[in-house]
Amino acid sequence: MHTANINWPDVDTVFLDMDGTLLDLNFDNHFWLQHVPKRYGEKQGLTTEQARQELFPRFRKEEGTMNWYCIDFWSHELGLDIALLKQEVDHLIAVHPHVTDFLDALRQADKQVLLVTNAHMKSLELKMQKTQLAGHFDQLVCAHDYGVPKENSDFWGRLASKINYDAARTLLVDDSLAVLRSARGYGIGHLLAIRQPDTKGPVKDVEDFMAIRHFSEIMPS
Repeated sequence: MHTANINWPDVDTVFLDMDGTLLDLNFDNHFWLQHVPKRYGEKQGLTTEQARQELFPRFRKEEGTMNWYCIDFWSHELGLDIALLKQEVDHLIAVHPHVTDFLDALRQADKQVLLVTNAHMKSLELKMQKTQLAGHFDQLVCAHDYGVPKENSDFWGRLASKINYDAARTLLVDDSLAVLRSARGYGIGHLLAIRQPDTKGPVKDVEDFMAIRHFSEIMPS
C-alpha cells in the first residue's frame, strides 16, 4: 500500500464508485449478510443461519458477474422483492465523511466527475434519493447499461465509446481491488483504493494500490 498522492494537474476526469467508496458499505453488508437471509428464512421456514448456509454459496457463485449486482435476478432467484427489502433498511444508507466537500472541490477544480457503479439502477435510484448526491456528477454511469461489470476490462473500452475521457488522465477511486486491477489493465492512469469501505468492518489489505481512509486526504486545492 502506498500513501495517496494525487497530482491534480495531471487529472481531467474522475470516476467514483458508489458502494464502499462514496457510501458506507455497512448498508450493503447488512442487507446481504443479515436482512436477506432473515427474510428468506421467514419465507422458507428456515432459521436465519440455515438460510445463510443455503444462500451464501449461491451468492459466491455469481460474484463478479452482472447477476451479482442485479436486483431483478435475485428477486427472481429468491422469490423476494429485493428492491422493497432494501427500502426496509434504507435508514442505514450513509455517505462517507468528507464526500460532499470532495465533490464540491472537484467541481471548483473544473474536473469531469462521473459516478461509475456496478449497482443495479433500482439500487442507484434509491441511494441517490436518500443521499441527494446525484447533482454533484456530470453523469451517472450504471454498468448494467454496458453489459459487463467493471471487473471486466472490456467495460472501460465500452465506456470510452460513450464518454469522452483520456484514460491516462483519469482517476478511478474504488473499493474493489478486482475493479482497480481491471482499470489498470485497460490503462486508467490514476488508481486509488479505499482502506475501510465498511465503517463497522476492518481496514482492508489494498495490496500495492494507493489508498485513503477519507477523501479529506486528497482534496484538490
